Amino acid sequence: MPIRLGKAGKATAFNELGRRRDDEGDQDGALEAYAQASAVHPYWAAPWYNAGLIHKYRGEWAASLQANARAVQCEPDNQGALWNLGIAATALGDWATARRAWRQYGIGIPDGEGPIDFFVGLTPIRVHGDEASEVVWADRIDPARAILRSVPTPACGHRWGDLVLHDGAANGYRMRGDREVPVFDALELIAPSEHGTYEVTIEGVAQEDIDALIRRFEAADASAENWTTSMQVLCRACSEGRPHGEGHNHEPGEPPGARGPWRLGIAAREEGAALRILAEWRETAAPGCVLGELRCLLMGVPRT
Repeated sequence: MPIRLGKAGKATAFNELGRRRDDEGDQDGALEAYAQASAVHPYWAAPWYNAGLIHKYRGEWAASLQANARAVQCEPDNQGALWNLGIAATALGDWATARRAWRQYGIGIPDGEGPIDFFVGLTPIRVHGDEASEVVWADRIDPARAILRSVPTPACGHRWGDLVLHDGAANGYRMRGDREVPVFDALELIAPSEHGTYEVTIEGVAQEDIDALIRRFEAADASAENWTTSMQVLCRACSEGRPHGEGHNHEPGEPPGARGPWRLGIAAREEGAALRILAEWRETAAPGCVLGELRCLLMGVPRT
């Protein structure tokens, strides 16, 4: 005899079908299956949450908000749905919904009507470009937004000062001092920085001279980073895991000599401003300093 499934059994079967289709890369088919599960059992949170997850990674924010809101209605303490509801609301600028989601999650978000002002701290964010992904340090200004504070390489398509929307699920870990902190993946560029990315090579000076140059840029509403010493290329397993933990080591490459050469990434609004800072610093540098040509790698985006 055929086995007859009740409503709960049918909904579970459709939900599992959606998960299999999603694993196979058929997101449209997965969404169809989740919709069938919800039609059979509209008060079950799981298919709503699963649909919202697909919409999140597609950047379909209105659909993600709707699906996660339904999941929260079905299960008010569903932590994953609450977090993704907050992300979707943040992407849409629906600050009232974002505040309700974060508070229901358990975060003490302040009152207000506009963008949320809730500084979280310095956090590693993985940004993605057409050519490469890169983990950079950023200031989290609320649970789902961060401003990049490293000078990224142009391969990742991002700039110092970019405002990005990011996920809330840890995808790797890094050390900040003696404390381990999670890496979050950027989901979307919210507002590009006005600062372009430049590169210059310098030889004939010591590390402390380069540090002094970096401080000059930081004092002038700009930034600079010694890419020679700050960057390390990791395999995917280490990047999305714990590169500071036990496992295989990644050789840092040939170290620079005591007087370089140094490769600097620079963030500045205008090329002229970067050239002025370099020229002023050059006057105080060692006589043997060799300053390479300043190259623009990625233009900033003027605000309109």
